[in-house]
Amino acid sequence: MAKESMKAREVKRAKLVAKYAAKRAALKKVIATAEDPIEAYEAARALQDIPANANPIRLHNRCKITGRPRGFMRQFGLSRIQFREMASAGLIPGVKKASW
Repeated sequence: MAKESMKAREVKRAKLVAKYAAKRAALKKVIATAEDPIEAYEAARALQDIPANANPIRLHNRCKITGRPRGFMRQFGLSRIQFREMASAGLIPGVKKASW
């Protein structure tokens, strides 16, 4: 199990990313399309004023059950360990153990 503080930190980052997503996108568009270098510079400065944790790169996928950051399977939102346990128990629809 991951520490509760680490899980809470990820939730906090996700909220910041959602809050500033539109503003970040608008500023990045201004930077990319501005013909006036001063306007692009001001937009870049405004982008730097946004909190660093509002950047989506800072997010890290974690298992929904245990909070484990490694071995994450996007399709199921689980770590490989939880996926194997749940699949073996038949708790994940459409997943069965391979045999050949």
